[in-house]
Amino acid sequence: MKYRSLDSNGDYTMGNMQAFLSDIDAVVQAIKTNLLLLKGEWWEDTSEGLPLFQNILGQPGTSEKISAADLLIKERILATQGVLDIINFQSSYENRKYTVVSCSVNTIYGTVTVSGVSL
Repeated sequence: MKYRSLDSNGDYTMGNMQAFLSDIDAVVQAIKTNLLLLKGEWWEDTSEGLPLFQNILGQPGTSEKISAADLLIKERILATQGVLDIINFQSSYENRKYTVVSCSVNTIYGTVTVSGVSL
């Protein structure tokens, strides 16, 4: 698996061969970009993406709503190419900010932890 890397601003890097990630690093990048892609944002397939505005934002921070957000996030992670299953998942919701604190994932390349993705 190959994936174009992102710069510090979250934009794709262009112009050199080091701009690509492979194997487990590519899966981590794919998970992060899948979580940050909002539903309706991609012109080629507006049904693709995380339904952040439709199902997560603006909802009260009750345990039911946080569990529902966790489920949507886990579904996006499991739908990522190269991901086999989720081993451990921890999120937080403070001051109307949802964060994937830590997520350990089995991939076709081994186990990896994704952390600190804020929505």
